[in-house]
Amino acid sequence: MAVLLLRLAGPMQAWGVRSRFTVRSTELAPTKSGVIGMLAAAVGRRRTDPIEDLIKLRFGVRKDQPGTVIRDFHTARTLDGRSSMPLSNRYYLADAVFLAGIEGDEALLEGIDEALRHPAFPLYLGRRSCPPTLPVSLGLREAALLKALRAEPWQASDWFRRRHRGSLSTEILIDQEVVPAEQRSGGVRGSQDIPVSFDPRRRDYGFREVERIMVQVGDSGAEAYGATSVDAHDPMAELAGPTGLEGMGWCF
Repeated sequence: MAVLLLRLAGPMQAWGVRSRFTVRSTELAPTKSGVIGMLAAAVGRRRTDPIEDLIKLRFGVRKDQPGTVIRDFHTARTLDGRSSMPLSNRYYLADAVFLAGIEGDEALLEGIDEALRHPAFPLYLGRRSCPPTLPVSLGLREAALLKALRAEPWQASDWFRRRHRGSLSTEILIDQEVVPAEQRSGGVRGSQDIPVSFDPRRRDYGFREVERIMVQVGDSGAEAYGATSVDAHDPMAELAGPTGLEGMGWCF
C-alpha cells in the first residue's frame, strides 16, 4: 500500500453533497466523490465507465487554508437569448488550499499520479468554473494515510502563513476505517459522498463514516519527505486550441 498526496488549490472550489435545484451549496472541504471524479477524469474514464477500483481507495483531507465561502447570484439565458433560465444561488470556497491523500495499491496510484500530471480530460475542483493551480499531484509516499497527512509540510499561501504567524490549528477529515482505535477522537460524522455511479441517468451515492482529527501545522515541526518538483505541464493549455475538450470535463 502507498499514499498519493494532492494539493487542491485554486481561486475557487465547490464541493457539493446536498445541492438541490436553485441552491448549489459547497462543503467546507473536498468530498471523496468530487476527488474520485477528478481522478476518473484524469485517467480518461467516461461517466458511464466502472469506478469500483477508485471507490476502494481510502481518502483523507487536511485543511491547510480553509478559505472563505462566497455566493454567486447566478443568472443565465438560453443560447438564442429568448428565454431566461431559473435564477440560482451558487456557493464557492475562495482562496482555499487543501492537502488530500488517497491510499491504495501502489501500481494503481502510480498510474493515477502520471494521469494527474498529463490528464486525459481537464481537471476541476468540483465545478467546471474551478480549475486547479499546479501542481495537483505531490507524488507518492511510503506511509499510512493518516501519518502522511500529519507529516506533509504546510501547503498554505505565503500571505496566509504570515497572517497566522507561521502556525495553524486545523483538522484532518479522514475515512474512519483507516484511523487506529487509540487515535480516534469521537468526532465522527456521516457523509453521503461515496459515488456508486456517475452515470447522469442514475447518479447514486452512499454513506461513509468520517473521523475528525485536530492537528497543528506550521513552518517548522512538520516532517518533510523531500521537495516536490513542479511539473511545467499545464493541463488546461489544450483549451486554447480546437481540441474538442471543451465540455468534456467532470463537474460535481
